[in-house]
Amino acid sequence: MRAHLHQIVVDCRDPKALVRFWARLLGGAPVDRARGWSHVELPGSARLTFQPVPEGKAVKNRLHFDLAVADIDGAVAEAAALGGARIGDTVTDDQGSFQTMQDPEGNEFCFVSAAEDPGPAA
Repeated sequence: MRAHLHQIVVDCRDPKALVRFWARLLGGAPVDRARGWSHVELPGSARLTFQPVPEGKAVKNRLHFDLAVADIDGAVAEAAALGGARIGDTVTDDQGSFQTMQDPEGNEFCFVSAAEDPGPAA
């Protein structure tokens, strides 16, 4: 048997607000459901669902999203305008660059950009 990824569920205090942040960042329309749940259908991907929980986030995520972008600085500015926040500086290595971020409830994610291919060696 092989399972397939149906949805990713995020615990949060305010699903209606958080789904709107992620919908603006990733595309799709936010949907508010019964019992305080909300979700967004991500184009070409699994559903991202937000369920209400009474407690706030207390520790670093054990799982986070890496979001591929062409322009990290532009993505950071857009996320910040939506209520996200930058954590530390952009890191660059031989694989590319990444910037760690937080969504409005403190869940970490990264914007990533692959290193440019220098082409064939001369």
